[in-house]
Amino acid sequence: MPKITLGIKKLLEINAVGFSTVDKNNNPHSIAVASVKVFQNNIIISNINIKESIKNIEKNNNIAIVIWNKEWETARVGFELKGKAKNYTSGKWFDFVKKMPENEGYKVKSAIVVKIEKIKKLIS
Repeated sequence: MPKITLGIKKLLEINAVGFSTVDKNNNPHSIAVASVKVFQNNIIISNINIKESIKNIEKNNNIAIVIWNKEWETARVGFELKGKAKNYTSGKWFDFVKKMPENEGYKVKSAIVVKIEKIKKLIS
């Protein structure tokens, strides 16, 4: 299993990231998510208002995440991460996202936990 490096962790946690699932017709569905944490080599996404992606994960848990360094001019590098997602509406991961300071004042519906299986470096 690939390791999420400190550099990738920083990119994931300070930028909005592209999060893609597959719908019931095998078509891609992409959204941007901003409340993301890396913990114990898992990517944890807070679900405040994610609907379609949750439905997709229940039928097909394959996902992709893309992240790019926002310093376009000086560091033209990004990453595509692929893996399996699971949605938690209770338990330790749900409690984890509910306690995140950036979620204060929001109604957290669930925690999406992604186990990464592949990391690909993207360079422009």
